[in-house]
Amino acid sequence: MKRLRRWMNTLMLGLALPLAQAATANAAVERVDPPHWWVGMREPTLQLALEGPGVAALQARIDRPGVSLESTQRGDSPNYLFLQLRIAPDARPGPLSIELAQDGQPRQRLAYELRERAPGSAQRQGFGPRDAVYLVVPDRFARGGSAVARPDPRLDLSDRVDRQDPDARHGGDLEGIRQRLDYIAAMGFTQLWATPLTENAQPRYSYHGYAITDHYRIDPRFGTLDDYKRLADDARARGIGLIHDIVLNHIGLSHRWVADPPTRGWINRAAGRERTNHAHISVQDPHAAAADRDAFVQGWFDASMPDLDTRQPLLATYLIQNTLWWIEELGLTGIRQDTYSYADKDFLARWSARVMAEYPRLGLVGEEMSDHAPMVAYWQRGQANHDGYRSSMPSMMDFPLLAALRRALVTPEGHQQGWYSLYEALGLDFVYPDASQLMLFPDNHDTVRMMAAVKGDEALARMAFAFVATAPRVPQFFYGDELGWRGPDPRQDGVLRADFPGGWPGDAGDAVSGRGLGEEARRMQDWLRRLLNWRKGQPLVHGGRMTQYVPRDGAYVYFRHDPLKPGCVMVVLHKGSQPLAVPLGRFEALVKPGQPARDVLSGRRFNLGQALEVAPRSVTVLEVGEPGP
Repeated sequence: MKRLRRWMNTLMLGLALPLAQAATANAAVERVDPPHWWVGMREPTLQLALEGPGVAALQARIDRPGVSLESTQRGDSPNYLFLQLRIAPDARPGPLSIELAQDGQPRQRLAYELRERAPGSAQRQGFGPRDAVYLVVPDRFARGGSAVARPDPRLDLSDRVDRQDPDARHGGDLEGIRQRLDYIAAMGFTQLWATPLTENAQPRYSYHGYAITDHYRIDPRFGTLDDYKRLADDARARGIGLIHDIVLNHIGLSHRWVADPPTRGWINRAAGRERTNHAHISVQDPHAAAADRDAFVQGWFDASMPDLDTRQPLLATYLIQNTLWWIEELGLTGIRQDTYSYADKDFLARWSARVMAEYPRLGLVGEEMSDHAPMVAYWQRGQANHDGYRSSMPSMMDFPLLAALRRALVTPEGHQQGWYSLYEALGLDFVYPDASQLMLFPDNHDTVRMMAAVKGDEALARMAFAFVATAPRVPQFFYGDELGWRGPDPRQDGVLRADFPGGWPGDAGDAVSGRGLGEEARRMQDWLRRLLNWRKGQPLVHGGRMTQYVPRDGAYVYFRHDPLKPGCVMVVLHKGSQPLAVPLGRFEALVKPGQPARDVLSGRRFNLGQALEVAPRSVTVLEVGEPGP
């Protein structure tokens, strides 16, 4: 409580201080963001944010071939100075000297670095339907032991490590993830998404990473930037891309901007700390009251997460450059953008357009946590919206199809329920510009786990996992799914994001070696490993057409196929409690009696007959004819 009061006193002090204070006599730059940049970027302009006591009183000068100082901007705080640079296409990499003077007297010389981009950086391949994404919460995945949070007077690192407390830190780090890359690759995953690794110097409940206190620093409890680079390099060597989690909408209450914002409007509704109304539809609703729309976009996401006013040009550029910096610095294949619709939508359009202009093939996925397909489609690239809004987002997270999948699994078969719920929801793909680019998942760090949603029914969970892996989407799984984790229902985040077995010395079980795992966990792990490794080499589930049939007799049947090539993949999800003979005559446009078939999950080979016999409560995935490359 004392620490919280200290927080609030700092906040109110920052708001009460006259922002146009007199210049510090000995102004000095203590920080420059971005820390370095690159020549050869598509956008030639670069904004440098200089921070330090009284730096707004400084005058800057640059004398270097290929680089010019276009303008200098000051905000309301005396402790920030923004330089707008232009970097010519033929500028050479190397040091850049920035001369700073005060009242005509030389004050400081900054040595800034312009680096050379890696070959092919702009055309890097992002994630897509050919991939399978593995989501981890770093604090809860594994501890490699390299991260040591050294005392730092800048930071409040008092959030204790206590593995018995679900809301405390548990001590996982970057090295722990790196040491388990072979396991992730062996499971069949080709992309790794970690929840935010950037600094969260909050006094409590900071393990999740979504209350950022420094956009350019790795939280020291996870490791260092070099540790992150090592993880990225080693993942790449194993054929695994890296997806970085970005938060544009809000920051943590301990961020330096709270006590000393560069401009008066940098943080939305700072005086009242008003919370968002979470009315997602207000952004798109043609009937929405302006006050309700503003309350959604400008309200704080949480009492400890101040809302950023991304309409501010200096802030908007800062956040855009931060995203580009992480992509270039780490060699990322993608960005996952948290709480997507909460930020100003015009800023989001500018952000996504700038990122995609710089990296046309990069993966970008946004979180719009809505079960309504039109609300998610609104944000995807190519959508013709009723209000003329244009986005450049290739992908969004497919919460609507997830909701339909869960309904299909837990409701009895019948008119517009059971499998028909999923059949109908998939039929709404016409509302999306490109539904195949959406990211589908059985669960993630913000949802009840699938095993809990189906009340621990392993057969139903397998049907869910099989659909996620074979539907025309980008599949994403949450660590522990492969072990059949159930987790809490209703949702309890700290318990939901449990420690990965074997991630800490002395753990009773180890998911990597299989030691101490129960029979059900080993069975699910082996099953999903076979499915995902098959998926890696099957192009029909990467980009083949989807044809689904109206569910009958408790069975949902669909195909992935290419009309120009022989063969197909046939999937049968059967919820019934009795064996079922599925007549194949209904599917004669795609399969015929006598064709060779291979059961992907069992390896059994046979020729199709007049009907396909499927076991009760089962998943059947068949390669029929010649469905290979």
